Amino acid sequence: MIGSSVGLSLTDVLWSFLALCFLVAFCAHKISPYLPRKYEICRLYVLFQDLIRYGKTKQNLKRDDWLRVFDVPKRWFWHFYAISVGWNGLLLALYLKFIFQHRSYPSWLTGTLDILTGVPSPDSQVPQLSTLLVQLLLCVHSLRRLLECLFVSVFSDGAIHLVQYVFGVWYYVVLGLTVLCSDRLGKGTGSLLYQLDWFHVAGNALFIVASLMQHQSMVLLARLRTGKSGTVETLAHRVPKGGWFELVSCPHYFAELLIYVSLSLVFGGISLTWWLIVLYVLFNQALAAQLCHDLYISKYESYPRRRKAFIPFVM
Repeated sequence: MIGSSVGLSLTDVLWSFLALCFLVAFCAHKISPYLPRKYEICRLYVLFQDLIRYGKTKQNLKRDDWLRVFDVPKRWFWHFYAISVGWNGLLLALYLKFIFQHRSYPSWLTGTLDILTGVPSPDSQVPQLSTLLVQLLLCVHSLRRLLECLFVSVFSDGAIHLVQYVFGVWYYVVLGLTVLCSDRLGKGTGSLLYQLDWFHVAGNALFIVASLMQHQSMVLLARLRTGKSGTVETLAHRVPKGGWFELVSCPHYFAELLIYVSLSLVFGGISLTWWLIVLYVLFNQALAAQLCHDLYISKYESYPRRRKAFIPFVM
């Protein structure tokens, strides 16, 4: 089980800061329609919108040409998951060597964890089942999303900002390190099998359900642009239907939140660090979902008003 440590580590501060940034961005977006129209041409406002939007939500944004220089294709999303599979696969391999071969981490990794946790490397540490399971689930999640990006999703010519791209790469690197930081701050005892508890089972069950929900949503989105034979017929945006789309505009974002809740549950549900990550994912995905929801409502007069943007029956 993961025990709570006294004080905030650098990882806690980092995830708290990111969560706060996206909360502020979400609130700023919600109040932006009530601002005087003159603010819509303000350079700071346009830059803000350029940084929070991507793909279809950015296409109608009126931007100066110099801002378009920083656009990179949205289809490059697969880079994030490829990097995540490679990086987190490496960290998993190092953890498995630690468990079964009793080999220490490389000095560069030990030094990094020392800085991020503020806790020196212990002389001896019991391998934790929660850490191993979260690493495995994170690799499975990244691999599935990579395969979906390459073989399921049909990307248009939408763009993301270069800052968003760099952040996406950085995010999965830090996320993997955070898993090992949580391991160092843990208090697990006994063999891996002895540590098995109900929250491991519940967390894995939620992870499977949320992953299936997200995959179904990605398939339904892809079918909006493909024919019965599977060939791409259009790159136009259409109103998504079926599955969880009947309740929310972006069920794939809601599923992403549930996936991170499941990882926090695998950590016993008492890891402050992982609940801060869940908060970050909540505000990050809420912002992306709200942008999509607003676009659907403005673009399609017949768009179902009963649908929420992100969380069924809530928001």
